[in-house]
Amino acid sequence: MHRLNAWLRRHPMVVDSAWASLVLFFSVLPDSTSAEGWRLGVHYVIALVIPLLMVFRRKLPDLTVYLAGGVGLLQVALGVPVAASSLGYLVFAYTGAAFGTAWTSRLCLAGSLLAGPLTLARFPSGYTDDEGIWHGQHRSTAEFLLISALMSTPFILCWAWGRLTRVRRAYLVELEDRAARLERERDAQAKVAVAAERARIARELHDVVAHNVSVMIVQADGAAYVLENSPQQAKEALGTIASTGRQALVEMRRLLGVLRTSDTNAEEYVPQPGVEELPELLEQVRTAGLPVDFATSGTPRELPRGVELTVYRIVQEALTNVRKHGGPDVHARVAVDFGERELAVLIEDDGRGTTDEQLAAGGTDGLGHGLIGMRERVGMVSGSLDIGPRPGGGFRIRAVLPLKAAH
Repeated sequence: MHRLNAWLRRHPMVVDSAWASLVLFFSVLPDSTSAEGWRLGVHYVIALVIPLLMVFRRKLPDLTVYLAGGVGLLQVALGVPVAASSLGYLVFAYTGAAFGTAWTSRLCLAGSLLAGPLTLARFPSGYTDDEGIWHGQHRSTAEFLLISALMSTPFILCWAWGRLTRVRRAYLVELEDRAARLERERDAQAKVAVAAERARIARELHDVVAHNVSVMIVQADGAAYVLENSPQQAKEALGTIASTGRQALVEMRRLLGVLRTSDTNAEEYVPQPGVEELPELLEQVRTAGLPVDFATSGTPRELPRGVELTVYRIVQEALTNVRKHGGPDVHARVAVDFGERELAVLIEDDGRGTTDEQLAAGGTDGLGHGLIGMRERVGMVSGSLDIGPRPGGGFRIRAVLPLKAAH
């Protein structure tokens, strides 16, 4: 039944043809009309035209409604009595309201209101005697209006049913449009979320790869320099390279695991180093040949995971840039200040520094992805970042991250 109903909805002309066949059958029965003479011929023409128009009423609603209205007026004008084919006029009152244009609907309403009075006035009840004298029933104005209203009621009800069908169809179309729009918005939000996740992972990969690879390069250069004169130092440098490489591989696997695994919690794969891991990071940097001083002030306390990771990555990226661009014999200093409502992180060095023009262009290497990543990280936690040359030479980075008040 469900398939049959769906098929009939896709082929409305089949249903309309079935109803038209019934109207045609009852219209051509021998006793279906009281018309005589030439009016009987007109009756059979109307009995064929009305069902034919019913077949095409949904495909051509306006045209069929106007033609049916014209046939109805012609029937009244010629005095062809009402017959079974007149049921088709009810169908066209519904069709004009449900499928026609606004003007077609208005004309159908006007025709529905006038159907009763016109029919009653053109075909008054009565009879003609043997002498040809008409004996009609005399009605008062009130009786005429009441009977006319009763005769117009079926047409008005069909028109109202058509209007309800139109409103319901428009409501369903709006619901479908809204569902499609929400689906498009959901897809767009999903794409934005994927893009944001990819950008986050790109920042993490940049920090991991840039830091660890720079350490490995420095250690490799040092090992090559002391290989002949100090094999023990070269061996230690090679061990540091291996350890750093393994650490980079572990973090990269954990990051890329987020991309490969869709049904696992991403948090367990994302590396989340924080302020407590800074001494290990600084020791690794010192091993790579960069002297770094570290100081903390205030009362250390547990921080949000996002702030912890932001602090660690800012320090990591800043020290990586010092090794890459600071020049020989450069020294760096890292200071973390735990305030009442904010956390301040300062990284500065006494190296070659940079100019404002180079900084605006994206760094001395022309890329500046690390500085962009810093700004994005600080922006995500609603903090502020100050980057620029250090008074007296060198480079300076200061980040201020808001915190909740300590209890």
